[in-house]
Amino acid sequence: MTTLADPVPGGRPGDVERATALSGELSGQGVHGVVLAYVDTAGVGRVKTVPTAKLASAAAWGVGMSPVFDTFLANDAIVSTDVLGSPDGDLRLYPDLDRLAVLAAQPGWAWAPVDRITQEGEPHPACGRTVLRRIVAEAAERHGVTFRAAVEIEWAVGRGDAPDGAFVPAVSGPAYGATRQVEFGDCAADLLAALAAQGVEVDQFHPEYAAGQFEISVGALDPVAAADRSVLVRQTIRAVARRHGLRVSFAPAVVAQGVGNGGHLHLSAWRDGTNLHAGGTGRYGMTADAESFTAGILARLPALTAVTAPSPASHLRLKPSQWAGVFTAWGRETRETALRVVTGTAGVRERAANLEVKPVDLAANPYLALACVIAAGLDGMASRAPLPEETTGDPARFGPADAAARGVRRLPTSLAESVEAFRADQVLRTALGPVLADAVIAVRQGEIEAVAGLDDDQVAAAYRWKY
Repeated sequence: MTTLADPVPGGRPGDVERATALSGELSGQGVHGVVLAYVDTAGVGRVKTVPTAKLASAAAWGVGMSPVFDTFLANDAIVSTDVLGSPDGDLRLYPDLDRLAVLAAQPGWAWAPVDRITQEGEPHPACGRTVLRRIVAEAAERHGVTFRAAVEIEWAVGRGDAPDGAFVPAVSGPAYGATRQVEFGDCAADLLAALAAQGVEVDQFHPEYAAGQFEISVGALDPVAAADRSVLVRQTIRAVARRHGLRVSFAPAVVAQGVGNGGHLHLSAWRDGTNLHAGGTGRYGMTADAESFTAGILARLPALTAVTAPSPASHLRLKPSQWAGVFTAWGRETRETALRVVTGTAGVRERAANLEVKPVDLAANPYLALACVIAAGLDGMASRAPLPEETTGDPARFGPADAAARGVRRLPTSLAESVEAFRADQVLRTALGPVLADAVIAVRQGEIEAVAGLDDDQVAAAYRWKY
């Protein structure tokens, strides 16, 4: 479960007592420090840590961190908005004790995601985790809808001794190949063991398409917990790989050419314990609400890419006919459309049916990505938006006239295009709030300027080890 209440100075009811008890338990397990983790606007994981003995103090009064990190770029340069980017001020990081995990691959450490509040005790308007929790709560209150979500994780495994930041695949077997699984088998077994010890439910793990690439799929949780889990799984993958002398990259494009790393979102809406994506009278068992939810996301995909594919390197990945989902189209089990309707196998559809959003990568802040996708879907549901005709096969085959007639459009081909679409989208900007929406725009503009004049190979290299 996930703590639903915002933090307050002095601690939520029972948190200080619970943290005190946890501190003793953790010390008894040889845990010396707790990683307090969040993700910034650029999608980079940031942390502070406290000794285990200070966990109760963190639960009561938080841990200080500057709000300037909301406008950090991936290269650690700083941009600004009218309210963010100054060296002034302080925030308090409050750990969610419900999500605390002992890190199996980092002996001596535990981990917890944080919410950020001001020194005056108010929710920080640029805290993506808080924004996502608010959107999920409002969906339940206004629409009677809850969600289950999961983030797929793809990454490339490189040799740790590669020179000068280069990527040299650590395995050489073919895509989805048994050879690659054997080459990575010892590390993979340690990874699965570590995730199991941390309570992470793994559904699948396999070699992927690109050189040195693997993918892991995890069980669905509520959206906030799903975003937390995405951050924790990546922390674990990095730690396990390092113990094997390997280096991993979650960047959208580890190299400029070929298939990149995705971070596809899987999402299902539920009401009164019933999955709205199964058992309905609409297409493939969708209810009317599920169709409209899908239509709402479909309509806002160009603007959504500013949040779901937020790096200049993202657009090296977003290419037609590479399963990245770069067209405004949907289809049942169609891996080239931006939205893939997953019905599940007969016998489990009531719990397995969901919607996959494909133009998402792991440069995205998962809290912001889920918040915006849910907001777009809820807007479609509220307006009873009609879901257009399904697309089968590869949308790249359509000529301009046929594509226009079907409403199939190419998603933005540059981060600048995505930013302009986001700037014009009132629904997404309102969902994030003005402070966070302006930070998204400022950070994206900063990333654009940071790579001005670079060719594709240089862009890939610039972001290769940032994520």
